[in-house]
Amino acid sequence: MRTAFYGGAKQVKKYKYNAINLYGKRFQGTFLAENEKDLRRQLAKQNLYLVSARVDTEKSPNPFFSLTGKVSVGELSTFCRQFAIMITSGTSIVDSLAILKGQAYSSYLKKVLEHVHEDVKAGKLLSEALAKHKRVFPNFFRSMVRVGEISGAIDKVLVAVADYFETDNKMRAKTKSALIYPCILIIMAIGIIVLMVAFIIPTFQDALASLEVEMPALTLALYDISAYFRQHWMQIVLIIAAVVFVCFVFVRTKGGRYQWDKWKFHMPYVGNIIKNNISARFCRSFSLLVGSGMDIVDAMDEVCIVFGNTYVAGQFKKAADDVRQGMTLTMAMESYKLFPTMLVQMVSVGEQTGDLESVLSRSCSFFENQAERAISSLTSIIQPIILCIIGASVGILFYAVYSPLLQVMNTLGT
Repeated sequence: MRTAFYGGAKQVKKYKYNAINLYGKRFQGTFLAENEKDLRRQLAKQNLYLVSARVDTEKSPNPFFSLTGKVSVGELSTFCRQFAIMITSGTSIVDSLAILKGQAYSSYLKKVLEHVHEDVKAGKLLSEALAKHKRVFPNFFRSMVRVGEISGAIDKVLVAVADYFETDNKMRAKTKSALIYPCILIIMAIGIIVLMVAFIIPTFQDALASLEVEMPALTLALYDISAYFRQHWMQIVLIIAAVVFVCFVFVRTKGGRYQWDKWKFHMPYVGNIIKNNISARFCRSFSLLVGSGMDIVDAMDEVCIVFGNTYVAGQFKKAADDVRQGMTLTMAMESYKLFPTMLVQMVSVGEQTGDLESVLSRSCSFFENQAERAISSLTSIIQPIILCIIGASVGILFYAVYSPLLQVMNTLGT
């Protein structure tokens, strides 16, 4: 029985109660009710007699004490998969949540599931209970659950969402693994340069100081750089740390994140990866929303959360407004140039045939493959460039350090 209503027609509170049954057995739990009188009446229907009750003021679990402050995509995918299996087997939502909250999830997710279970047991819809934990359950996930509740196919929706999360997690993992090697090369290049400037050059400088050898200009310049670095290394480190901190804070602001995402989207090569990743996410999530019975405009509003790019999300919301005013989805997507031409053409075909869901679901793998190729292309360009930089840096430092020694040897030979 629902005791909570949309729109706030009834003001209900969450009570923690102690009750006994006809045999004197004690029970504890939580329940939503308007007041203690209503709580007593609701418990009486379950053959329980209220002993004491108080309003539950416990808030949603604080992510501060979790390891990452959020639930991973992989963990959310596992939760969806297990939840769907239980619902399909005929287990009620309340009983499924009671089992799931005891599974091997992170302590943070377990605590959240305990709250969700208590709210659903007390009469709230699952989508309402999930809405209290927006940090854990993204808008897209909550929207899909709401669609599943309305359509009566929540088990199928959960399976589809689990598939989406798993595929998206694999794409993220592939992207990270492809960029690990270039990052290692960059760190190596910086480390080699710092090692040469801070330790190797000063050693040779001390050894050659007593020799009457005319130092080349490059060597003298490196000596000056080395001396400056050793004298002011703390200030240099602090300046670099301050710049990194300012950039981090700037990106965390709404305007800064928008500008950063916009810059990435228009970058050569990197922008191509982002566009194909966003296209793959759009195809998979939009086909799920539309296939579940959601209106196209509502689906456009909900799908923005999966882009992971505030610039694209902002532009796509404008496209949704255009569709709301009567423009076709194809025309709106063409206007803002957010997606590859191929995707716009596929959407056009889907609109003309009336089978947009099927067309988009079949297009997911194409754009995922395109994203992988774009990543491979970027790494194949970055790696030789970084290796050339490392080689050139070492070569210049080697020449600057050893050219005075060569002059000494030539002098001794003559």
